[in-house]
Amino acid sequence: MKSYIKLYGPPIGEALNVLRKVAVDMPEVCIMDLGIEALGGLGTQQRLQDAGDFFPHTSMEYHTVLGVDVPEERCENLISKSGDTTGEYDFYFEWFKDPSKEELEMLINKIDKALEPLGRLTYTITTK
Repeated sequence: MKSYIKLYGPPIGEALNVLRKVAVDMPEVCIMDLGIEALGGLGTQQRLQDAGDFFPHTSMEYHTVLGVDVPEERCENLISKSGDTTGEYDFYFEWFKDPSKEELEMLINKIDKALEPLGRLTYTITTK
């Protein structure tokens, strides 16, 4: 099951970084591949092809991409292996098990708090 995020308004790039950082502290989820964004921005299929096999694997590589320290044990399961695309959405959190109502509310609260400093940016969340 995935919780898909659609972002509205600038700054989308900063918001994506914020969402990645939210996921680091949520061991219940993994996130989409960081390879595209490591190339410097929102991706296209060409950027994905250019990225090749770049996936951060160590705490240092995650720190370079995300700007936060990621515990080594979290490095193994932070990136989704489902290979699914986001489609009309900008980001997703993939749950390791079906989330409870409380877990979904916790995620929403974390996202709200993390995105608040970005101003007028809004989002929708769809879990399916």
